[in-house]
This record gives sequence, C-alpha cells and structure tokens, in this order.
Amino acid sequence: MTSSATVAGAVVIGRNEGERLKRCLASLMDQGVRTVYVDSGSTDGSVVYARGLGVEVVELDTATPFTAARGRNAGFAALAASGPLPEYVQFIDGDCVVVPGWIAAALAHIDAHPDLGIVTGWRSETDRNRSIYNAMCDFEWHRPAGPIKACGGDMMVRAQRFAELGGFNPRVIAAEDDEFCVRMRRSGLGIERLPMAMTRHDANMTRFSEWWRRTVRSGHGFAQVGHLHPDHFRPERRRVWLYGLVLPLVALMGLALVGKVAVLAVAALYVMSWLRTTLSLIRMDQAPKEAILHAFFLTLSKFPNLIGMLTYYWRRWREKDMSIIEYK
Repeated sequence: MTSSATVAGAVVIGRNEGERLKRCLASLMDQGVRTVYVDSGSTDGSVVYARGLGVEVVELDTATPFTAARGRNAGFAALAASGPLPEYVQFIDGDCVVVPGWIAAALAHIDAHPDLGIVTGWRSETDRNRSIYNAMCDFEWHRPAGPIKACGGDMMVRAQRFAELGGFNPRVIAAEDDEFCVRMRRSGLGIERLPMAMTRHDANMTRFSEWWRRTVRSGHGFAQVGHLHPDHFRPERRRVWLYGLVLPLVALMGLALVGKVAVLAVAALYVMSWLRTTLSLIRMDQAPKEAILHAFFLTLSKFPNLIGMLTYYWRRWREKDMSIIEYK
C-alpha cells in the first residue's frame, strides 16, 4: 500500500470558517491528500481561497437546506467524478486541522484490517481552556481506543462500502455520523478508534447561548437517529425523558398535592445526579473544579436536549423539513 492521493482522498465541509479553513486545507496538502472542499454558502472568501490553492470546490445550492451529511455526500461524489475513486476517504470539518502523520497511520491500519469500514482517532481542542464549553468539547472528544460503535464526523472510510451504503443520510441534521456508523456495522464492517491524535478542533464556543443551541441540536439527533435505529441513543433518550420532563412534572404535581416537600425531593434527585456525574468525571481524570462545573452542565443539558427531541417529533408529525440547528 502507498499513501498517494489515489489511495486517499479528503472531503472538507465548512461555511465561513476563515483562518480555520486555511489551516485545515494546509494540513491536508502537507500530507499529500487529494482534497475536495464543500462550501455551504460562505461569504468570507472561503471559496476563492480554496480555489486559489488548487483545491476542487463544490458550492452547495442554497435552495436546498444545508446539512453536514449533504455536504459530505457532495464531496464524495466530486472525488468520484473528477478522477479515480480513492480507496479511502478522510472526512473532516473545516474548523479542524489534521495532525501530521495521521493520514499515513490511518491508511496503514485500515488497509491491513479488511474487517474495518471506518477508522478514527482522537480529536482535541486547540484552546480548551478558553471556556468551560471548549473544555467540555475536549473531554467529549477523548474516548477510549479500540473497537467502537460509532464516532464523530472526522473519520477515514472505506470508499467502496461508503458508496454501497449510499453515504450519509442527508435528512439527518445532527448525529448523522452516528447514523452512518450504525449502517456500517450492520453491513458487517467494524469501526475502530486508534490510540493517536487525529485532528485538532477549534470550537471557539464562549457563550452560554451557543452551548444551549448545540445541546438542543444533540437532542434532535437523539430523537431522529433513535427513530431510524431504535436501539441507538436509547439510554440518552431515557435520561432526557426522566430528567428533562418526568421529574419536573412530578415536582409540579407534587407541589399541588403535598406541597414544597415534593419539590425538595425532586431537587435532591438532581443534586444526586450532579454529584454522581462529578465523581464519575473525576475518576476519568478530569480536574475536580472542572468536573464540578462540567457535571452541572451535563445535568442541565437534559432540558435543551428535551427541546431538541420535541422539535424533531413536532417536525415529523407535521411532515416538515429537518432544517439544521446552528449554534454559532
């Protein structure tokens, strides 16, 4: 096996990423990867810049709702149309940088393991200490290496199997990577996270409102992917229903029936959940002060998650388009 551009291609998706896109494209060019950039209506000169580098650019039609799935599929189609289809394709978001050496290492591993359909690695934040939201993202990205059930959108995929599966589902607006991973495993090929750095991400999330909308989007993904694949995200949905809806209703009903003691009892359950989560994060080597705050947001997240889930069910009932939920 060689690591030439005919063996590996890359699809980058983005909109108004600015300097982050420049760093992303440079990191791929440095590793000799044939790259397609898919733009979702940028107004910051991203398209002109990418073309100036000689990168093939696909501009998505603004008349159709943007989704990450749609963008990645368009990039894959462009790779297939403009030359020999690479054996493997690295998908990456435009706000990420590919770590030097990742492409070669991922190629060597997936090529040596024909039972694998996807390999991924560790993503990390470039500035995790800028905000608690960045720190939470960084912690979220770092998961144990080895065989896994699903991964995020930064992944290297066996191109032929990707085509056979029809790519990402363009109607899934969040957790489209999870949905694709479910279908990959059902097709008989596994997914593995390698114990090495893959990408560096720049969340640049500094406001509570951004975190809230991002968490609403996650809830939408729990519901939509859960509808398509009922076993996936089942524990997440159960927690959202319990802490986001059932317990608040119990508190309200209890307040009417027995008074404030019911509210205090429910509040105690939230405190217990927060403490349990804090201790779990500390056992996973998170700093205690950060774990306390992180656990608070994880406890609070059930409410925006619930909004996202209900948004999906409402859209589905009314047969509405699943438009994206942006957080920045």
